Amino acid sequence: MSQGPVELNAKILSADQVAQPLRQRAQRRAGFQQQYPFESRWFCTDDGVQHYVDEGSGPPLLMVHGNPTWSFAWRHLIAGLRDRYRVIAVDHLGCGFSEQPQESSLYVLDRHIARLAALVQALDLQQVCLFGHDWGGAIGMGCAGRLPHRFGRFVLMNTGAFRSQAIPFRIALCRIPLLGQLGDQGLNLFVRAALWMAVERPLAAEARAGLLAPYGSWRQRIAVHQFVQDIPLHAGHRSYAALCEVERGLEQFRGHPVQLIWGMRDWCFTPHEFLEGFLRRFPQAQVERLADAGHYVFEDARQQVLSTSQRFLSATDGGG
Repeated sequence: MSQGPVELNAKILSADQVAQPLRQRAQRRAGFQQQYPFESRWFCTDDGVQHYVDEGSGPPLLMVHGNPTWSFAWRHLIAGLRDRYRVIAVDHLGCGFSEQPQESSLYVLDRHIARLAALVQALDLQQVCLFGHDWGGAIGMGCAGRLPHRFGRFVLMNTGAFRSQAIPFRIALCRIPLLGQLGDQGLNLFVRAALWMAVERPLAAEARAGLLAPYGSWRQRIAVHQFVQDIPLHAGHRSYAALCEVERGLEQFRGHPVQLIWGMRDWCFTPHEFLEGFLRRFPQAQVERLADAGHYVFEDARQQVLSTSQRFLSATDGGG
């Protein structure tokens, strides 16, 4: 168990400071280059080098993805909001175009939070609006809890940031020793299954290509597998203490502007367990319930997600 929150420092890197194999991976965008035309940027901590995009100017929006996605998931919001905002979307370590060290100890909630907090501080972001989906909710809200003076408002969608015993059977199967790793890392079943199990309508070819692109080999799927292993269901779990910290930190944002956007057909982060859980903690939150959208709400209802986000941001710009 963790002996206390990890603290890390981040250094922003220029492109020529990044190893050539990482730069080359980020340049290979065949099949989805028009959907993800953003300039690659990089930062490093003691844990490794991470990729992010930083588009536009204005009040900062920090977009934090979940598993098994990457910053590509935010592409429509980045394109739709960068005319008025500075949009930063990070790839977690092991995900997207970030480095993929093979030490499982790096892929725990505490270190994900610490790396994100290091980036926020390195960029000196102030009055941040956090966008979080899936694991991005716990990681992003954990970061906000450690740096509360830097965060002002929140857009959360199909995510969780508090303890729960709700774990779907199909996710539990991926946690079976050896069998789960073979499926996640060997056969890429977790990423591939999400292409049809996390949506309510077929994905376009460009979306499928982009979501699959970073996860082409066993080594490249280390984070996908470790995220599944890192779900803390009991007090002895390696990330239970970190999740308790995230949950405790929610209280300090009870009066902040919060927008909840929910795909109501999500079988993983179900409305009953997770949307209602957030509403108990943030009774002032605005809610957009999308009846025909699943877990990948940013794919199933991309225009509704964008328009709802635009309305919320316009209404709360300047602390309103």
